[in-house]
Amino acid sequence: MGRRRRGRGRPRGAARNAEHCGAASVPRKAAMNERDALLNEFAQGLRPMSEGVAWFDGLREEEQPEVLRCLRHHCVQARALTEDAPESIRRAGLRPTHTPAVLLSRGRIDEQLGKIAGLEPLDERRKAFRLLIVLLSIADRRRRDRFCSDGCGHWWHQLSQTE
Repeated sequence: MGRRRRGRGRPRGAARNAEHCGAASVPRKAAMNERDALLNEFAQGLRPMSEGVAWFDGLREEEQPEVLRCLRHHCVQARALTEDAPESIRRAGLRPTHTPAVLLSRGRIDEQLGKIAGLEPLDERRKAFRLLIVLLSIADRRRRDRFCSDGCGHWWHQLSQTE
């Protein structure tokens, strides 16, 4: 008789990475949905980057790293590649010498995205936000073209239809 696998401390049916986008002051499900939708609207160009940066700057200091971790998660889920770095840097309006750009260009993208999400100074966080939004845009566009061109059930690919 095989061993029965136990849950990993999360409620039945809870998302494996539900912690990635939650905010302590808002119920987790509401925070994820609103924040995820907003980040995807920025990435899809449904809202301008200037609005995104203003929104990010308006967050409390402790919320900004949460948003960057959330974006990191979305980029990983969208299968961002190291090869996406040059175009992401260019479209985000960053110099290749800016810290987030240097990190993204170094390879091992999962590891580098974690470092980018953990940047401390506000100006570095702002650059990281812009870069991760653009990286998500590029990776998700590729995913949409390859896997979702005949339609899909991803709610974030339906945002433009709900506006």
